[in-house]
Amino acid sequence: MKVQVINKSKHNLPAYATPLSAGMDLKADIDEPIVILPMERQIIPTGLFIALPEGYEAQIRPRSGLACKYGITVANAPGTIDADYRGEVKVCLVNLSKDRFVVNPGERVAQMVVAKHEVVEWDEVASLDETERGEGGFGSTGTK
Repeated sequence: MKVQVINKSKHNLPAYATPLSAGMDLKADIDEPIVILPMERQIIPTGLFIALPEGYEAQIRPRSGLACKYGITVANAPGTIDADYRGEVKVCLVNLSKDRFVVNPGERVAQMVVAKHEVVEWDEVASLDETERGEGGFGSTGTK
């Protein structure tokens, strides 16, 4: 699938790291390091502008290494870039650790997954069909 992109960053376009990768790493398009203090959020620009086809979205997800090693994640994970959005793709990072974290220019800060989605047409009814789970919610299926 071809997607129109304007790259105003100093970096190459995002690319898949391996042939079976679902996401492409997004890099920080900044001139100076940005410090994210514990429990602080910062919006990181990427310099990318995209035009997705109708029926698709771009999901902005955390990078597992940043999340596990440093407590850095995407605050609104997954962030959604809609097909009609034409502004710069930015990443809202949050530092969930007890230590300050420095985002350096060109650092890979998140990953982007482009996904097809459906448009819902509501069918309002008086009741829903019965299932084995029923109304069981958070934790209702156990931990093992």
